[in-house]
Amino acid sequence: MIVYLTSQPLWVSGLILVGLTTFVSMCGPPLVRRYIALDKLTANNEVAGFKFATVGVLYAVFLAFAIILVWQKYSDADSTVAKEAGAAATIYHLSQGIPGAPGAALRTSLSNYLKLVVSDEWPAMEHGHYSKPTSQALESVYSALLTAASGEQRDSALISELFYQLDVLTQARRARLLAAEGVVPGIVWIVLFGGAAVTITFALFFGAKNLRAQSIMMGLLSALIFAELLIVVAIDHPFTGTVKVEPEALTDVLKDLVD
Repeated sequence: MIVYLTSQPLWVSGLILVGLTTFVSMCGPPLVRRYIALDKLTANNEVAGFKFATVGVLYAVFLAFAIILVWQKYSDADSTVAKEAGAAATIYHLSQGIPGAPGAALRTSLSNYLKLVVSDEWPAMEHGHYSKPTSQALESVYSALLTAASGEQRDSALISELFYQLDVLTQARRARLLAAEGVVPGIVWIVLFGGAAVTITFALFFGAKNLRAQSIMMGLLSALIFAELLIVVAIDHPFTGTVKVEPEALTDVLKDLVD
């Protein structure tokens, strides 16, 4: 269900997660009144208020922690893409110092890698997968650099820096693929949605003389909780859905290579 919501347009996810739950929550007070009289509900308002405050604080802290966690991972994914692009740009510029066919082969293999990242691996990451052709293209970059490193240039500072930047690019790709799998574990999702259900259900057993006002308050409470949950759902997979990290940093480097 979470993967489905993540892959949908934001308005669809919001309609399902926020709109539907808000409607159900607003129907709760009239339904409870059918089976429990108002005087019985109001008799427990004072005691229930203290308990609800505890439940609300505990859930609010946990929900805030989840939002901070996924936002940090989303920012890290964006930084990882920028780091990968920076390493690719550095390799391209340093390769100008390798004369002849070996330098041209390195730039060609790097260009092919970036093209496959954008055209093949990015769509694959939307489903939490990686692209095998992209992995093969990265191996070609290593092969081209090893060929260029043969002979007199094997121990040069230029070759050492090229290998270092290629290692940075490889590590950034691994981090990017790991981030594509999502951040929030299954058990945390259970607690997040279970906590939301408990909090809203708890609020149903307060009694207010104005039933319409109580239904509106229930709707507002539900909308607030599930709107925050929508944030977690939307950015848990930073390369999937409407709110996702785009490959602009890599495409900019690729334009430099083509130009």
